[in-house]
Amino acid sequence: MLPQIADFLNKIIPAVHFVWEFFLAWWWVPLPFILWKPFSFLWLWWRTDNFLKKIKMVLIEVRIPKEVLKPIRAMEVVMDHLWQVLYDGPDWWEKWVDGKIILGYYFEFASIGGEPHFFIRIPETVRDSVEAAIYSQYSEAEISIVDDYTKDVPQNIPNKDWDLWGCDYRLLSPNPYPIKTYVDFETEHEAKEEKRIDPLAQLLEISAKINPGEQLWIQIGASPVTNKEYPWVDEGKKIRDEVSRRTKKQKPGRAMILDAIDVLATGNVPKEPAEEKELIPPEMKLTPGERDILTAIEKKLSKRGYACHIRFIYLGNKNVFYKPKLRLPLGFFSAFSTQNLNNLVPKGQPFITKIAKTWFLPMNASFIIDRRLYLRKRILLRKYVKRDNPYSPLPVKWPSCFILNSEELASIFHFPGKLSAPAPFIERIESKKGEAPSGLPTE
Repeated sequence: MLPQIADFLNKIIPAVHFVWEFFLAWWWVPLPFILWKPFSFLWLWWRTDNFLKKIKMVLIEVRIPKEVLKPIRAMEVVMDHLWQVLYDGPDWWEKWVDGKIILGYYFEFASIGGEPHFFIRIPETVRDSVEAAIYSQYSEAEISIVDDYTKDVPQNIPNKDWDLWGCDYRLLSPNPYPIKTYVDFETEHEAKEEKRIDPLAQLLEISAKINPGEQLWIQIGASPVTNKEYPWVDEGKKIRDEVSRRTKKQKPGRAMILDAIDVLATGNVPKEPAEEKELIPPEMKLTPGERDILTAIEKKLSKRGYACHIRFIYLGNKNVFYKPKLRLPLGFFSAFSTQNLNNLVPKGQPFITKIAKTWFLPMNASFIIDRRLYLRKRILLRKYVKRDNPYSPLPVKWPSCFILNSEELASIFHFPGKLSAPAPFIERIESKKGEAPSGLPTE
């Protein structure tokens, strides 16, 4: 037995020695192919971070007038204008050397002690364009630069005095399926404001439930994109063709080797199978529900898109913090859901301040769960304050964001009228500030 083992080792050792020498001489050859992807990611992260440090962001507050007579459709016009203001896709040099990316807006709603506020975080360089877009539809609104409200609370929440609960949102179905918009609220077309249904009225009533010492924050990050950066239009056309049955399933044919054997054995060349002709066109086979889905998808694809991420945080002093109030914003987002199209739902683990139990029992220990929950809350607060996407520093693409068009975005964030959203506690300006008459004497 021992001589056989010795013979085997004598044969294998030279081969192992050759492999080892080959590895020492050529180990570096596959290294660039292996490291290219992580290197390119880290390089872009570094260049993009340097680019963003040069961009000064400001937070503006929009105080809505006493009477908003414009329909929600006016906010869609604003969103279309804002899309063009910031969209500037980088070329290869700007992307890889300058670190340039397409900047975005942050549409935010905050209820601080029961007082609702509408904020928009924008690059300072486009402030005039943004204000012009808003004034063009809401001429009586008042816009001013304000301090960041997120800095008015301790930055180390949760702590012994403060606690929070929050989550990030996602679309339940693929991007081309739209959520429910203001057009779907049956009385939006009414000329009289008091007869309209405003989906934001629920949010204002929710704000009234926030007591002093409590705060509710809602954040919508939106960056203008096209099909080039995020191929959601191509995805929508593919889904449209599948629903309308335009794509035909290819029947598996015979293998080429079998056809060759038939030719050699019988001398008969196989014929192509006759194409089956349908008497009824596919469009005539659609059900009413499928027609509605096709109409909704094509309508969404026809409008400009934003790469979005949505999150909310309910926080407050532990003396008044009441966790069941987290159901209030959850109910607001459910108003935009439909059974046959799309829904806005919480992302779930790990983007929600709730720890799911696992089959690995040691991880279910109370001290481990408490620590994981603490870290998750801190991360959520930090990303809200820094305005990062949920998967930051990953680039703006699935699954870190989803696509909403201008109509959907305007449905979630707009300035409500006093009659369609009669919240008595909301602060509205009685008159708009204006300049002095040009002919007024100065001496």
